[in-house]
Amino acid sequence: MLSVAEAYSIVLNHSLGLPAEPVPLGQAAGRILREPLTADRDLPPFDRVSMDGIAVLHQALANGQRRFRVAGAQFAGKPVQTLADETACLEVMTGAMLPLGTDTVVRYEDLRIADGFAELQIDDIQPGQNVHRRATDRHQHDELVPGGTLLGPAEMAVAASVGKATVWVSKRPRIALISTGDELVDVAETPEPYQIRRSNTYLLQTVLEKAGAETALLHLPDEADTMETALKTLLTDFDALVLSGGVSAGKADFVPAVMERLGVRQRFHQVAQRPGKPLWFGTSDHGKVVFGLPGNPVSTFLCAYRYLLPWLKASLGLPAVQPPVARLTRPISFLPKLTYFLPVSLSVNPEGSWQAEPLPGSGSADYANLLRCDGFMELPPDRTDFNANDAFPVFAFR
Repeated sequence: MLSVAEAYSIVLNHSLGLPAEPVPLGQAAGRILREPLTADRDLPPFDRVSMDGIAVLHQALANGQRRFRVAGAQFAGKPVQTLADETACLEVMTGAMLPLGTDTVVRYEDLRIADGFAELQIDDIQPGQNVHRRATDRHQHDELVPGGTLLGPAEMAVAASVGKATVWVSKRPRIALISTGDELVDVAETPEPYQIRRSNTYLLQTVLEKAGAETALLHLPDEADTMETALKTLLTDFDALVLSGGVSAGKADFVPAVMERLGVRQRFHQVAQRPGKPLWFGTSDHGKVVFGLPGNPVSTFLCAYRYLLPWLKASLGLPAVQPPVARLTRPISFLPKLTYFLPVSLSVNPEGSWQAEPLPGSGSADYANLLRCDGFMELPPDRTDFNANDAFPVFAFR
């Protein structure tokens, strides 16, 4: 049986080679950039006024002048003006070009303006004060945002500022989310006493679409031939399949055998962990990827965050991120020699460190326990007792 680290490595080694596609900037938020964004001109592109006030030549201040005739005004969005009289000033607005013949801006708050003159109310004024000099931030052709970056608000603003009306991003993978099992009915149906409503695929859809995938929800009965016919088509139509259920050792768990008949190579089946031990993973000769997740909700949830989500991010071109570390608030014992993913509630102590409070639950079918849970703490298999204040990685979903 594989360790968690071995299974994780195999999954990441089979990330999708997604192509890039151009999209309008207004549709690019949340996508993964596949080209660098570079400055099309200096930033800022001119000496920029950063405070409303007056622009003067600092030498006049150094000569002791404190009262200046207002010779005009320089507004933002207007061509640059020139101050010809060194003993005068120009009123300037934030974002305007610094007038030629000036080098310093004095704020309105530090002035008294009356009868066409501006009089300084302070003495300590430094050369270049309140001026954002050209190319202070970046030079033309500098790289501003590297490829492989998630386009958030700041990146979108930068893209707009450099004129990227269209950006190249990773194509969204199409993933089929397939529930299996005759005990499952649709959300809108009233289940019989021996049935439950389908929920795992909605969980998976939320995780994957938030991270950038396109998904479709489907359901298959526990009937091998029907399953094989449907999955053959889905393997053609989608980049990846994620099945929930049908991978354990029961007589109706047909997924591994059906995948073998369809030519999907099993990369591993079962991982030395709890929950989620029956996890199945395979690939086809055509580059398609198949995850067979255990059907119990907590197992599905854990496998989604420990394996499926990192695989999706790697497929989109995002770098791997190390999980944060938290400290147990109380002792825990776990006897089996398995990696144990402990449901925890997270908080921050006064020193700024993450703390993990273990949550009681009723096992991997207790999805209601997830409502109180912030993530899973990964406890190693080489120990049975874990002490308060011991630190371990946490895979958080809140």
